[in-house]
Amino acid sequence: MVTAVNSDPDSVRIVIADDHALFRDGLRKLLQSEPGFEVVGEASNGEELLPLLRETRPDILLLDLSMPRQDGMEVLRELSTTDLSVRTLLLTASIEKAQIVRALKLGAYGVILKESTSQRLFDSIRCVMAGQFWVGRESVSDLVRALRSVSSPGEGAPRAKDFGLTPREMEIVTMVVAGYSNPDIAQRCSISEQTVKHHVSNIFDKLGVSNRLELALFAVNHRLTEAGS
Repeated sequence: MVTAVNSDPDSVRIVIADDHALFRDGLRKLLQSEPGFEVVGEASNGEELLPLLRETRPDILLLDLSMPRQDGMEVLRELSTTDLSVRTLLLTASIEKAQIVRALKLGAYGVILKESTSQRLFDSIRCVMAGQFWVGRESVSDLVRALRSVSSPGEGAPRAKDFGLTPREMEIVTMVVAGYSNPDIAQRCSISEQTVKHHVSNIFDKLGVSNRLELALFAVNHRLTEAGS
């Protein structure tokens, strides 16, 4: 376990968790070469990670999926029971779609592959810091299909009417989850794109989500689109 003193209070504080020392060393140097990023800690296994996170209180955790003692999924499960507000990006050589879905459901903000360019890594961190999800090339509709495949039939309790959605809003939720863009929805519903944006904004407010991926995750977990699936 390695910790560092944060020299810039305005920088994005990052912890790296990976069991390969050479990879951590290279990643630390790469991140600290980018203005506004600072690595404040490193962990080589899952067991030492939680104490490190409590000590350093980072903004971002770059978490390897395969680590000794506690793997990335186990760390995410444990993190979900704490008061730590760190935003986690899985940093891995490979990952199955079902694993991405499980990670998102456990609180991860996304996945970045180790083969990605440095710019994609920087972009993913900034995206997550802005409160968005980073799922690489995966589309919302692809993730929804994977979500359905790993969700048990009994999951999700409240019906759609409990969230105050109108029939038109339910229709738009179904199309968003299916991967349609605002112009596509406008054409299919014979309404203006501005009206679609207004409906989507109302849906976000009613469901407490802030983007299309969050909406898709919410819709599947609460079976909002079950009738049309």
